[in-house]
Amino acid sequence: MQTPADPVIAAAPAAANPACVVNCAVYGPDGRKQNILLDDISEVLAVDDGSFVWIGLYEPAAEVLAQLQEEFCLHDLAIEDAGKAHQRPKIEAYGDSLFIVANTAQAIDERIAYGETHIFLGARYLVTVRHGASLSYAPARQRIEREPELMAMGAPAALYAVLDAIVDNYLPIVDDFKTTLNALEQDIISEQFHRGIVIRLYQLKRELTYMRVAVTPLQDVLSQLVRSSSPLIPSDAKLYIRDVLDHSVRINETIDAIRDILGTALGVNQALVTLTQGEIVKKLGAWAALLAAPTLITSWYGMNFHGMPELDERYAYPVLIGGVGVVMVVLYRMFKKARWL
Repeated sequence: MQTPADPVIAAAPAAANPACVVNCAVYGPDGRKQNILLDDISEVLAVDDGSFVWIGLYEPAAEVLAQLQEEFCLHDLAIEDAGKAHQRPKIEAYGDSLFIVANTAQAIDERIAYGETHIFLGARYLVTVRHGASLSYAPARQRIEREPELMAMGAPAALYAVLDAIVDNYLPIVDDFKTTLNALEQDIISEQFHRGIVIRLYQLKRELTYMRVAVTPLQDVLSQLVRSSSPLIPSDAKLYIRDVLDHSVRINETIDAIRDILGTALGVNQALVTLTQGEIVKKLGAWAALLAAPTLITSWYGMNFHGMPELDERYAYPVLIGGVGVVMVVLYRMFKKARWL
């Protein structure tokens, strides 16, 4: 029994995972979650009780990837890709594991920033490695934790949750594009030239082009997963992944539709501005012609010629004024009929 005089021995600090490890937990067959350390993975996998490990990393250090490679016997090429990032969306099989790369997107200050998620799928584990702009998959984990029937599928359920989160994160970005396009509609059909509107339309089309480059290859990855004969993707999981594929197809079609509308909007805006400028040029030309007639007639009297009969007539000046007026009225009616005025 400790007395007040006994020395107080400080407890050793509990071990913790590296900072790049966002999540490291084991899920039992009943869906129960238990946080673990990376060093405990071997002990967990040694017990074949239907559980699986879900690890989430964000821009991990090489030492952490090396440790995971040793724990799950991951291929060198897959580890190299996961460490360097800047990979195209793809799916590759390495022995008894799958390596999947998907692009992610995040709206930051009205611009779209892109990142990558690298996924390692095994019979009893799922490892996600995030790089760049990528939202946390905590909501995806919480979702399947609330659905025991989904959690019963094991690691494929976690894969579905991650892929579904990636695709769903594109939806609000696409909706923002549609809202912005609707807000610019009145300015687009304006007859006045607004340089800022043209620049904004170009920026929107550029961003959508980049997004299409990210979403379209993801469709191929999802299609391969749906058609995969790998035992890692059971038929029950394929049903859920097919739903993610449908969402990605819808997003891609929406992106194509908005891009087409933006291209048309740019053409319509330029055409309206060109027509407006043409109308202005026509009016300027008509007024220039109206002013040219009296200028030509009156210039004759500024040449100081002798013997001009009009100078000796009593009503020559009023007649001249009337003649000039008639010419201008005739020209005005002609231009008005031709809709130049």
